[in-house]
This record gives sequence, structure tokens and C-alpha cells, in this order.
Amino acid sequence: MRRGFKTEAERLADRTRAQLGLQPHAHMPIRDLATHLSIEIYSADDLVDQADLEELDRLQPGVFSAATFHLPDGRTVIVSNPYNEVGRTNSDIAHEIAHLLLRHDVRELQQIGGHTFFTCNPEQEEEANWLAGCLLLPRALLLREAFAGSDPAAIAQKHQVSIPMARFRLNASGVLLQAQRARSGRIRR
Repeated sequence: MRRGFKTEAERLADRTRAQLGLQPHAHMPIRDLATHLSIEIYSADDLVDQADLEELDRLQPGVFSAATFHLPDGRTVIVSNPYNEVGRTNSDIAHEIAHLLLRHDVRELQQIGGHTFFTCNPEQEEEANWLAGCLLLPRALLLREAFAGSDPAAIAQKHQVSIPMARFRLNASGVLLQAQRARSGRIRR
């Protein structure tokens, strides 16, 4: 990940959340952000036969989470996997929106079982993951939750994200360590 990106992503997430009128510590319904950005969201089983989705998952389990399409009429559409849990789907949608906010280009076409997929390069995937986390679980929200003693499962349930996303953000943002140090400082006094 390029130098300075994490700070840049935190600021972009803060600006984006402010455009929605959200407080820094507020829960973000990711579908509201999609609507704000004029992005349509569909479940893949609304567009593709379920048997094809099942065949794809049989060929390579977990290969499809979500994908973004720019349609010839100018619409932008995110298609998500209907078999993932809500928290995972929200994280996947946030990841796709992050690609759009970062203006990432499609870099590669891949074919799996007769299905075509567009992918980005690994660095862009990492950037999109980081920004998605910042959008869904910004530092101010994490601080509030950590000082309240919330664990990753509680944060995931409350803010409708995956547990791995909540755990990742608590650790990678340094909030968990900050809360632990603050608690130990209070105990020593």
C-alpha cells in the first residue's frame, strides 16, 4: 500500500460520511451511501439463474463476493452474492463503492466456468479493503465502541459488518491498543 494512503482513506471516508450528514461515530447504512452516489445494488440471483451461481460456487467456493458494472446507459450497478450473510454483503458492497470512490480501473478479465469477471490489481484491492473499513467503521465509531467494551462480534452485529471486518478495523486502526492503554492507565492511578 502506498505511503500515506491510510491517512488519505480515513479523510476520504470522513468527507464521504459527512456528505451523508453522518456524525463521525454514527452507523453507516452502506446502501444509503450507494443511493447517495446513484449506484444501484442487485443480488446476483435477481439477474442470474440460481443454478449458475451454485455451479460457480462449486467450481471455486467463495470466488464471487460482489462486482461493479458500468452500463452503457451510464448507470453503475453493484451485484452481490445472495448466499453471503448480511455483514459480509455490506462489507463487499463497501469494498465495491471504495473502488469507485478511488477511481480504480478494471485491470484484468478472468473466466471461471464460462463466467467473465473483472478484477483490479492487488494494490487496488488492498486500498479498497482499507477504505471500505474506514467507511463502515471509522476511527471515531471504533473508539466509542472500544471504550464501551464492545468486542468484534458485538460491533459486527450492531453495525452490520462481518466479524473479520470488525476485528481487522479494531486491530489495524490501533483503537484496541489505545483503549487497552487507557484502561490500564486508569487502573494504575
